Amino acid sequence: MIQLRQLGKNGPTVSAIGLGCMGMSDVYGHADRTESIATIHAALDAGITLLDTGDFYGSGHNEELLHEALKDRRRQNIVLSVKFGALREPSGAMVGTDCRPASVKNFLTYSLKRLGTDYVDIYRPARVDPSVPIEETIGAIADMVKAGYVRYAGLSEAGDHSIRKASKITQIVDLQIEYSIFSRGVESKVLPTCRELGVGITAYGVLSRGLLGGRWSKDRTGPGGDMRSHMPRFSGDNLDRNLALVESLREVANRLGCTVAQLAMAWVLARGSEIVPVIGARKRSQLSEALGALELKLSQDDLAAIQRAVPVGSVAGDRYAPQQMARLDSER
Repeated sequence: MIQLRQLGKNGPTVSAIGLGCMGMSDVYGHADRTESIATIHAALDAGITLLDTGDFYGSGHNEELLHEALKDRRRQNIVLSVKFGALREPSGAMVGTDCRPASVKNFLTYSLKRLGTDYVDIYRPARVDPSVPIEETIGAIADMVKAGYVRYAGLSEAGDHSIRKASKITQIVDLQIEYSIFSRGVESKVLPTCRELGVGITAYGVLSRGLLGGRWSKDRTGPGGDMRSHMPRFSGDNLDRNLALVESLREVANRLGCTVAQLAMAWVLARGSEIVPVIGARKRSQLSEALGALELKLSQDDLAAIQRAVPVGSVAGDRYAPQQMARLDSER
């Protein structure tokens, strides 16, 4: 049985790792539908209860995929986390954010239909909309909680100031944010604020988009439509420096008898019981590797060795391109 963790002081109890489904529809190139559904089924069979999606993943495709995968499963055993607010054009390009109260309710209506469910467990804006007070966005979600269409309110990539404002409107059960050995900005203000307010963390990007998977190479290029081709950590000298850090981690992993990916996942799990890594596995083989990380218990000596391998501030390049970084409330 997979260990369980509670999201926030009043949130749902979920599996210690969740399954992020974005890559089954979008951003990393083609994904096989049959294998995607088989991976979702394997995750559920292994005891994973938290599934994360967004209405803009594949412009609705991901929610429809989950509907198909979950049609013969018991809904009450699954915690569905859904993001909204990101706007796309037909080419697939992101063209902004809309978190107005009316839009919140409109987006939710379509998500419920695509998912084939009467309610969403956790509903969250994918990004804080700078043109809409966060209190209004969260207030709309709170309305949907009262109406029974949503169980809990969450946030994504919100800064400490926005978390505090949102928490005054309703209980925020978790903040979804990138957190990994390579991305530790959350530790300065955001993580302490969440702990103070009883807000859980669902950590995405725990493998830093594959860099910490231990299999990336300088000569590797992503397929067409792979967002990593535009990410600073995967380009030029940045990639060389980051791959050298991965090799330092590999020495620690080899000593512990695990993969670099498992070491990276176990590190996030060890950062606190309120943190739930969301693993973006698109294949059953990736899922199996992720599950193996749950068996890895890191000692203080192990954590110190990881720290020496990747000192804070040693990673080259931001986690997103400059225009995307500028839109992150969590980076302000």
